[in-house]
Amino acid sequence: MTIFNRILLCFFLISLNAFSQKTEKPSFQVVPLGVKGGIDEKNLSAYLLAPINTNDYISLDAGTINAGIEKAIENKSFKVSTSEVLRKYIKGYFISHAHLDHVSGLIINSPADSAKTVYATTKCMEMMKNHYFNDQSWANFGDIGPGKPLKKYHFQTLNIGEEIPITNTTMTVKAFPLSHVNPFESTAFLIKNGDAYALYLGDTGPDAVEKSNDLKDLWTAIAPLVKNKQLKGIFIEVSFPNEQPDQFLFGHLTPNYLMKELHVLEELAGKGTLKGFKIIVTHLKPPTKNIVTLKEQIKNQNDLGVQIIYPDQGKRFEL
Repeated sequence: MTIFNRILLCFFLISLNAFSQKTEKPSFQVVPLGVKGGIDEKNLSAYLLAPINTNDYISLDAGTINAGIEKAIENKSFKVSTSEVLRKYIKGYFISHAHLDHVSGLIINSPADSAKTVYATTKCMEMMKNHYFNDQSWANFGDIGPGKPLKKYHFQTLNIGEEIPITNTTMTVKAFPLSHVNPFESTAFLIKNGDAYALYLGDTGPDAVEKSNDLKDLWTAIAPLVKNKQLKGIFIEVSFPNEQPDQFLFGHLTPNYLMKELHVLEELAGKGTLKGFKIIVTHLKPPTKNIVTLKEQIKNQNDLGVQIIYPDQGKRFEL
């Protein structure tokens, strides 16, 4: 082989490798039904996630459902009716914790919904049964609990660290504990589709403030997936700008604490492993001036080179 041919072959291989990296196929599609924390009842935490090119969605939290579906239809993320998305596309709900801004959409829309599974950890499920679906606050649409269960929803309790299949999808889930004003529990859900993963965190405070190791334990568990480029993105909340005092965080993150936690993850996964990695920032709390400040602070503190995504209600994106 001549020197020219060798150079040509090397150029071809380099180009092929670069092309393959640029055209890496997505594994998941996401339709945010609600993206904020706080007072906007039409836009509260709820993220539809499905394997790419399917309509087998799960709802990660369920603060806003109907209004979010209507927004998604308006944005052409769905081409069917609101009822069809609710009844046929959403295969189940994953509730990170039972605060109303994460469950109100599920509760209000339950009379119009179809039979499916609601997944939550033990403490969260107890709150759902005892305080919401209890035949007093609301009819019991579940298959267990107080009053007369209507058995529309199957209430499935998740065991921490146990991977289980998600009904009517090709995905699996594993739950991890989070601290949301210690000792109140929230949950992270690690979703698997084939060899690809997505991680969704419910509300969480930083380990330093919560006096907890929950986030470090979570980062330790997912670090190999980051290193192997199997984890396609992390949904994680940032509720307040850096000016919020620790004693008034109420189990939430700031840009400063986000970056501190991501540095812990990078230390575990390996230097440079988070460059270009997708971080989907959730639960931004109004007023708007705080959100503007928060975004600017994240931009200025992003020394890891992560790709920050601020999802828009109803606008589909891929991971």
